[in-house]
Amino acid sequence: MTGVDDARTSDPGETMRTARLAAGLLLPALLLAGCATGTSAGGQTTGPGDSGTGGTSTTAPPTDPDSPVTSGPGDDSGGDAAGGTRPSGSPSPTGLPADLTITVDASGSGDTQTWTLTCDPPDGDHPDPAWACAAIEEAGGVAAFDPVPRTAMCTEIYGGPQTAHVEGTVDGTPINADFSRTNGCEINRWEALRAVLGDVAGV
Repeated sequence: MTGVDDARTSDPGETMRTARLAAGLLLPALLLAGCATGTSAGGQTTGPGDSGTGGTSTTAPPTDPDSPVTSGPGDDSGGDAAGGTRPSGSPSPTGLPADLTITVDASGSGDTQTWTLTCDPPDGDHPDPAWACAAIEEAGGVAAFDPVPRTAMCTEIYGGPQTAHVEGTVDGTPINADFSRTNGCEINRWEALRAVLGDVAGV
């Protein structure tokens, strides 16, 4: 009986080695299982609250079409003309600085009218200084008083016997210009400065 009991009794040392071996095999398996549960199907590590689709959703809420759009600093699109900014190309209320003497022969008979005109601010005995000063700037300033180039091709249209002479300064530049209505080019010059040359009879 003693031999049988000895055979059934396990060796304490062998039992300890078996337990250590089992623990050594179990620990790697647990680590692998933990890694598998922490990795999404796409290979991205999921964080707290992550559904495995690449992280927390950042989709912006839908924009209300009735909500006003707020422009950022420096956005001057659609500027407010009421704020003092004039539309592009419009003359200023005072025009360029000018000091002119205007002599007009409305009939070509030698019976002339003479006015003075100053701009910035508009003044003088001209019939409408403000309109005349604005017209000078709109017509191009000093360039509006340049003569027709000799090489210009002008239509042979007679606009009338009216003549005018303007002298003085515009924006600091001396002016000494003659105007007539003898052809298409001269008529265009006159019309560009109609406000300066006055509302003469027949024109």
